[in-house]
Amino acid sequence: QVQLVESGGGLVQAGDSLRLSCTASGRTFYSYVMAWFRQAPGKEREFLGSINWADRTVYGDFVKDRFTISADNDKNTMFLQMNSLAPDDTAIYYCAMRQGSVFKRDPGDYTYWGQGTQVTVSS
Repeated sequence: QVQLVESGGGLVQAGDSLRLSCTASGRTFYSYVMAWFRQAPGKEREFLGSINWADRTVYGDFVKDRFTISADNDKNTMFLQMNSLAPDDTAIYYCAMRQGSVFKRDPGDYTYWGQGTQVTVSS
């Protein structure tokens, strides 16, 4: 069984930065892709970006360099660095993982999910 736990969310002001973390435990895979998604009330779950076992990254087209994904493989932890936050970034942020080498952008392609962490950006 794979467990994913997000942390680092909170209440910030417009223009602030946050770094979210997602730590994986349990069963491991020889190859995998981990991803960040977010979901705001009344909105579809949105792909932010992903990173694979070899530290290759793929980002959503809308990110425009405000968000950066990285990983600390020794700690089994993925990070999401978010800069220049705006109220439209308010959402629950989720991490997810799938086995394999193929990058996917759809949430239905990911098997394992964390519980989510709330990010609220005030104006």
